[in-house]
Amino acid sequence: MRPSKHHVRGRRGLLGALLTALAAVAALLSVAPPAQADTTICEQYGSTMIQGRYVVQNNRWGTGDAQCIAVTDSGFRVTQADGSVPTNGAPKSYPSVFNGCHYTNCSPGTRLPARLSTIAGAPTGISYTYVSNAVYDAAYDIWLDPTPRTDGVNRTEIMIWFNKVGPVQPVGSQVGTATVAGRPWQVWSGNNGSNDVLSFVAPSAITSWNFDVMDFVRQAVSRGLAQDSWYLTSVQAGFEPWQNGAGLAVTSFSSTVETGSGGSGGSAACKVAYATNVWQGGFSADVTVTNTGSSPVSGWKLAFTLPAGQQIGSVWGAGVTPSSGAVTASNLPYNPQIAPGGQVSFGFQGSYGGTFAKPSGFSLNGGACATA
Repeated sequence: MRPSKHHVRGRRGLLGALLTALAAVAALLSVAPPAQADTTICEQYGSTMIQGRYVVQNNRWGTGDAQCIAVTDSGFRVTQADGSVPTNGAPKSYPSVFNGCHYTNCSPGTRLPARLSTIAGAPTGISYTYVSNAVYDAAYDIWLDPTPRTDGVNRTEIMIWFNKVGPVQPVGSQVGTATVAGRPWQVWSGNNGSNDVLSFVAPSAITSWNFDVMDFVRQAVSRGLAQDSWYLTSVQAGFEPWQNGAGLAVTSFSSTVETGSGGSGGSAACKVAYATNVWQGGFSADVTVTNTGSSPVSGWKLAFTLPAGQQIGSVWGAGVTPSSGAVTASNLPYNPQIAPGGQVSFGFQGSYGGTFAKPSGFSLNGGACATA
């Protein structure tokens, strides 16, 4: 359905003639007249475009009660959110703004779906406005699927909870904690009956943040919930309300997907040598990454999973987060380049319990590496 709009009502006559003349001049100059008011959407699945590249959707899928959003040039605000649903079940809706494809509705000029192994980076930014008289979460959604589908439900959903108010929790159960993109998170995992859900819950509210979507995608890959051959189909930012929700707002949103192998941090042919020195309860590891491709890598992230019981202590030659489980080693300011045929090395010292083992696999910028 077409979104409805607020219109300014005025008296006919001189004012009307003046407006007509201004519109004619604008047409002659090929200049679009400025918007007179926000666009209001109350239709259940109503949507509209902003900035010529993103889609804002009302997406009231879990209730028959009314919900309306006022769409601005940079985001949207929930203006009406009637009714409530039980907090131990699904939310009422997911009003949101997205880049990519959602049930055949694709944002203009999007590069999504894109194969994970071809994505060099996916920088994004989001700013939220919160309210206290509601039960909700503020969620950034990342959708992954084995196929480049533009319709229906994808296989894996990654949720980043920037904030939650009230007695609500993600799908499944908490499986641990992790530091991703420099921030600490509670990690939850489960299945909602339609798709796998991997959730990262902030310990305190985040109102604004710029980050790389691929940092969270690599977490899903390392945990077996996606593969490098899968596709990123959309990224979405909005709210899941259970009770009320008027006043919640996305005040800004940006999303870029950088594709192409090789330079600019793209996935590259690679080989990893993982040499260890092990003693009772402790070990050190020297890691060498070789670019076996024909293009340089500028900006590198090596993802791998430490076996259970292993904990990283001191690190040299890279930044490594978190200290256990699925970790990512990233270049430092002085060593971002790996020339074709070139190498970069880093290392760390750690502890372990039980029987010592090495990681089973490595991926460089989203692409799987051979092991030496």
